[in-house]
Amino acid sequence: MTGPLRGLKVIEMAGLGPAPFCAMLFADMGAQVVRVERPGGAARLTRHDVTARGRPVLELDLRQPEGPATVLRMVESADVLIEGFRPGVMERLGLGPDACLARRARLVYGRMTGWGQHGPLAKAAGHDINYVALSGALHAIGHKDRPPVPPLNLVGDFGGGAMLLAFGVLAAVFEARTSGQGQVVDAAMTDGAALLSAMMYGLRSGGTWTDGREENMLDGGAHYYGNYECADGKYVAVGAIEPQFYALLMQRCGITDDDLLTQQNDRSRWPEFRQRLAALFKTRTRDAWCELMEGSDACFAPVLDWAEAPRHPHNVARATFVERDGVVQPAAAPRFSRTPGSAGRVDSGDAAAILKAWGI
Repeated sequence: MTGPLRGLKVIEMAGLGPAPFCAMLFADMGAQVVRVERPGGAARLTRHDVTARGRPVLELDLRQPEGPATVLRMVESADVLIEGFRPGVMERLGLGPDACLARRARLVYGRMTGWGQHGPLAKAAGHDINYVALSGALHAIGHKDRPPVPPLNLVGDFGGGAMLLAFGVLAAVFEARTSGQGQVVDAAMTDGAALLSAMMYGLRSGGTWTDGREENMLDGGAHYYGNYECADGKYVAVGAIEPQFYALLMQRCGITDDDLLTQQNDRSRWPEFRQRLAALFKTRTRDAWCELMEGSDACFAPVLDWAEAPRHPHNVARATFVERDGVVQPAAAPRFSRTPGSAGRVDSGDAAAILKAWGI
């Protein structure tokens, strides 16, 4: 393995959603990660399980004494353990923070849940949409005359969950190198989704953001920040916020001298201006608009689907996507000038080899 996290030893207690994605990030960056699965777990993994890439699978029956005992032996040389179960599950298995930190005082114990380790909802079931709803973020996404739109599971599971857990774990690892002491990292998707909304809460307190959908600059209210359908049924995205970029967008659209050009931030006219731009963008195909605007400062991009994105020249030039065992998937990111990361393959693992590598 290469990457800036080479030498970091991580135990991943296999689960769903954000914890595997967090472990994938560590593996992409060169950490030595082992995924602990229940018996038969390796057989269920396929090359299409992209978030399981880059680390071997160790099958252990945690309901039998030998399973938790093996994990505790691995903990003795680990830097990090991450888990994504409901509060209390790891404790019942004999693998809670107290038991693990007793074996390795400098261990960083990362816990990923939706609601957090405490609070009235801590032990309730839920999914991404529920956690994002509680943060206030879901209310702001979608059309004003329809229900809020779930932003896939990007805001809760991956952005507010896995990314928050990865940041918290690495911060705790950094601190442990000075203090010699580990700690528990309580990463909750409700907290993370709220944190991602920091700017909006600030704008709202300052009176420049409202609670209504499609009333604000970034939620589809402003005509210069949104998606438009083209003549071929495909879409383009414009985000010309700054006056000079907006002026260029208007110029490329052929609008040179009217209210649409001079009254960019008159909110009372945003709906009217949006209708005018919608009619204009329908006069050409997406490719025609790309030829006219792409690469300029008009803050323009085509809205690509999952198949188109890996083929776009910019993504090709940056190798934003890679292919592993016939599966096209995002490459490791971000980029490092000296210690680059790498997207590995899904590996069913060899128990004897894994344990030997961990000194067992």
